[in-house]
Amino acid sequence: MNCHRINELLEMLNPAWQKDPNLNLVQFLQKLADEAGFKGELSELSDDVLIYQLKMRDTASDAPIPGIQKDYVEDFKTEILRARGMLDE
Repeated sequence: MNCHRINELLEMLNPAWQKDPNLNLVQFLQKLADEAGFKGELSELSDDVLIYQLKMRDTASDAPIPGIQKDYVEDFKTEILRARGMLDE
């Protein structure tokens, strides 16, 4: 894991963990893993799962995933036809 990802994880982990101060770090990581639906061993939990869960845990279940919203289109079929030059903009 590079320094950028470590910093990103720590920046998100700190405020989230402060909401559950009665848990130690391992217990809090296990809570995040459970929330994310991770079924493996805690030692196999990736930083990607933690970062994603920390980003999305306080959002609505139908909220778009960060980074994907910019590519979202309401009418996919029309956008495909427009991209192929079959429709005028």
